[in-house]
Amino acid sequence: MQRITITIEDDLLAEIDAAAEARGYQNRSEIIRDLARAGLQQSTEGTAQAGPCVAGLVYVYDHAARDLSKRLVQEFHGHHDLALATLHVHLDDDNCMELTALRGDAGEVRHFADHIIAERGVRYGRVVMIPTGEGKQAKARKHGHRHE
Repeated sequence: MQRITITIEDDLLAEIDAAAEARGYQNRSEIIRDLARAGLQQSTEGTAQAGPCVAGLVYVYDHAARDLSKRLVQEFHGHHDLALATLHVHLDDDNCMELTALRGDAGEVRHFADHIIAERGVRYGRVVMIPTGEGKQAKARKHGHRHE
């Protein structure tokens, strides 16, 4: 890790300090590192990412929208290799929220998430993609079953 010196406006530093205190950071360096990582990730959203990743897909939809639930199930079954798990939450009489953990090639994950979010009846959607590193292999573990 390297030490650097930066110049920040007083107002911005006050906002950083307030956020650090509210979130329980022990010092400025920790929050500035996290904000830098988040900013870098956000700046690459929408650009072509490549390689393996994990992702969280969150979307809110009208559960009464014509055939939407059926279309979503078909999409997920068609991409079972990407979807690890889904949590379904009933928000109110009209809306449901689903949170899905995804894993796969970044391009495929992005394409799948964009397709789900674009479905008629999906009112809000967002995907957060996290690269897992080019060429890293999972460690072999002995625990009674295989992973593919």
